[in-house]
Amino acid sequence: MSRTTVQLPSATRAFLTRPHTAVFTTLRPDGTPHVTPVRFTFDAATGLVRVATRAGARKARNVLAGGPAVRTALCQADGFRWVTLEGRAAVTDDPVRLAEAVRRYTDRYRAKPPAPLDLVVIEIAVDRVLSLNL
Repeated sequence: MSRTTVQLPSATRAFLTRPHTAVFTTLRPDGTPHVTPVRFTFDAATGLVRVATRAGARKARNVLAGGPAVRTALCQADGFRWVTLEGRAAVTDDPVRLAEAVRRYTDRYRAKPPAPLDLVVIEIAVDRVLSLNL
């Protein structure tokens, strides 16, 4: 997955470090949206969002079914302030990438994520950012 550095205003970067949840949107194989709350991390230096989840979770299956060009959107909101991060997503179970996702999650949320046996990370290469009131 190619990565692009995403330039964000400092207020937006700060907003994305707060321990909020977000809604993550993927498309099911029939084209209908699947929207689910998630905890995530965003690495502004690489433009990469990470969502730790189970391999069997609908969101992971949707990303896998969509192939290498699948697009997703993740939106964090707090009242009338919000930011949406869009980009191509991929699922990996690479131990190094999983460890990095767990480390970042633990730093942001001050607790380790659940650790199911089929833990994977969805990585989203952000190429579009929309926001309001940040």
